Amino acid sequence: MARGERQRTRLLSGTPSGSIPSLNFPVRKRGTVQKAPALLLTAGVVLTALTGCAQAPGSDCEAPVTSGDASNVVEATGKLGTTPAVDFPTPLKTVSTQVSTLIEGDGAPIAADQLVEMSFSFYNGTTGEPVEEGAYTEPGVYLPSQLLPGMAASIECATVGSRIAATMSPADAFGEAGSAQLRVAPDDSIVMVADITDSFLAKANGARTPVFQSGFPSVVTAADGTPGITVPKSEAPTELKVATLKTGDGAKVSANDRVVVHYTGALWEDNSIFDSSWTKGTPAVFSLDGIVPGLASAIDGKTVGSQIIAVIPPELGYGDQSAGSIPPGSTLVFVVDILGTVD
Repeated sequence: MARGERQRTRLLSGTPSGSIPSLNFPVRKRGTVQKAPALLLTAGVVLTALTGCAQAPGSDCEAPVTSGDASNVVEATGKLGTTPAVDFPTPLKTVSTQVSTLIEGDGAPIAADQLVEMSFSFYNGTTGEPVEEGAYTEPGVYLPSQLLPGMAASIECATVGSRIAATMSPADAFGEAGSAQLRVAPDDSIVMVADITDSFLAKANGARTPVFQSGFPSVVTAADGTPGITVPKSEAPTELKVATLKTGDGAKVSANDRVVVHYTGALWEDNSIFDSSWTKGTPAVFSLDGIVPGLASAIDGKTVGSQIIAVIPPELGYGDQSAGSIPPGSTLVFVVDILGTVD
């Protein structure tokens, strides 16, 4: 029986559970990157996963891993979004990562580069002991590229609203070293049960919207969504200026929401980029009350899927204080893709 008291073990790159970080983004409160582990082993014999890729039902998504003898013996009872009771025979071993769907969601399939909201628990496949049991009522937000390989492969092509059971090979979990801190031996597999409750856009997907106001920087967007900003050679505006470059058809952002965004920030004075989530490969998650007032005002009321540009005067930014590479008295320019909101 693989059960145990909830542990908040630091499994994610040595950081506590939380949200994607905001890097140098002008926020007052920072989140944390999550990096998750994976474990997987069988009952006395080593099992192998099915070969090839599987498609998510009703989609063109080809999953990098499939179900197999190991993942199919993992059971988890309880409603989606509540802590499951997990059971599997021990020792559970496999030489390759496998994943089975316990509850089939009717949402969109998860892409390899897509932010995901989910809760998960890890168990040592050899002993059945919990390595980490998550808070299923408070799911976290994760970028697959920051997860352990077995976990990232297991959630790819799973649909929102699903509960999955994955058995992860030692190589796809903690590797040759294992984890002495977590009592995971080098040959231990990891069993994961995960509830996938939401996903977020990879970039703004709204309809392009003409900007008829004068004095805005020009923006050119690359195919992957990365914006390039060119500031005009004119005096900076003295008031907040906001324009919508793409209008999304998603939910409207409210003042109490936590928002998932991609952003690029530039200085009006010299057109230099002081920070960009695109170059880091990591979107930001933040509350509007945790960022500079001008940017909060610019995002409030906009819809998910939108791309906006905001020109923020010093008094609505950092004022006469410096912030990292941002000098005192700077006018800030932000291009922001609104990817989603987190409850």
